[in-house]
Amino acid sequence: MPRRLRAYRSADVVEHPKFIITSGGHLRLGMVTLHRDLLMAHEECLGGGFYEFDYVGHRLVLSGKSFDYGPPRWSRVDTLLVPEAYRGLSIIYRDPRGDELDLSGTFPTAYY
Repeated sequence: MPRRLRAYRSADVVEHPKFIITSGGHLRLGMVTLHRDLLMAHEECLGGGFYEFDYVGHRLVLSGKSFDYGPPRWSRVDTLLVPEAYRGLSIIYRDPRGDELDLSGTFPTAYY
């Protein structure tokens, strides 16, 4: 007996606040289902994870790892390219052990 295919419904899609870092150093954030949804054609992803805003501390806190691309490979980033909307926020990466890396203080940062 053939299996019935379930119709795709937008209610089935769950989006989460995710980020990626591209080989060009671009930090890209968005509410997406998969990390690869943030990647543009012909770009290489250096990893990703999840993000949240710390409004009291004026910080953008990145954490975790991408199921598609793994944890961010910060060692391959020369300059962090950040959307202009996030100017003025400290950018922090919290690794799985809870240690924090101050990306704003570690990398030269440019805004686009």
